[in-house]
Amino acid sequence: MAKLRVGVVGIGYLGKYHVEKYASLPEVEIVGLVDIVLERAREWAEKLKVAAQADYHELLGKVQAVSIVVPPDRHYAIAKDFLMAGCHVLLEKPMAASIAEADDLMATAKKKGCLIQVGHLERFNPALIAAQKKVSVPLFIEAHRLTPFRDRGLEVDVVLDLMIHDLDIIRHLVKSDVEKIEAVGVPVLSDKVDIASARLRFKSGCIANITASRISFNDQRKMRIFQPDSYLTIDFAQKKAAIYYRHKIGSAERPSITMETIEVKPGDALQMEIQSFVRAVLQRTPPLVSGEEGREALALALEINEQIQANLRKIPEIVSFYQNC
Repeated sequence: MAKLRVGVVGIGYLGKYHVEKYASLPEVEIVGLVDIVLERAREWAEKLKVAAQADYHELLGKVQAVSIVVPPDRHYAIAKDFLMAGCHVLLEKPMAASIAEADDLMATAKKKGCLIQVGHLERFNPALIAAQKKVSVPLFIEAHRLTPFRDRGLEVDVVLDLMIHDLDIIRHLVKSDVEKIEAVGVPVLSDKVDIASARLRFKSGCIANITASRISFNDQRKMRIFQPDSYLTIDFAQKKAAIYYRHKIGSAERPSITMETIEVKPGDALQMEIQSFVRAVLQRTPPLVSGEEGREALALALEINEQIQANLRKIPEIVSFYQNC
């Protein structure tokens, strides 16, 4: 059987791992690697004995599928060109800079008969995969995604960089539209918002409180999901999950709480993401994280950012109010 011809555009911190995962799959043939810093592409291309290019246009028409792992402001133009060439696309998050761009990409994919999978990596985290089977009626969700400050991902704010992971996961679990958003955030070490908090109310009645920060001293990626008869904890970093149940034992006046560790099977999230994309392309099945889902997570992130910016514009008024108290 002929192998799937793939390419990777963007061989930076994350892109090199895409290359590594594709190289491990027997059903894949890597045709070429692209990076505007040609030496980065050449380093991996020489190991795999494939072509290295500085211009992604060199791959158009030569590959059937591509990973696009470049700064978000370049997602739309590059993805559009590959889709127009009839190429299936694995596009890192956020999928585009605007809803108009996301909609155009999906329309182009439909017209050309191509798949778009959006790289919401945490959807492949083994802890989430195991825990989501226990999710029934989410009533209240708390999510914290905190990282130390790093010199990457700064092309976007913390909502589009980090919080968008939890927005995608929560939408996937709650399966209801958002009816109200309250959000605040501030820049700290960059010229964009570095710490943000959002409160979402869903039409189902579920409420989610989400905090994202890229100025923390420690890494933390945790979520708690409260339900009528139980609550779950998910530690994405440690790949652990547990569920707590309320029990009435005998004639005791108060119920007790018991904890059950959820079995989490070992797994490499990026490996599973790449395998899922390849399988979807070869079998022509819907990707696990579709363009539509990527678009909805983006829309929610942009709405949160609108509220944050509106609140930032009020800061002089707030300061003045307290100074005059």
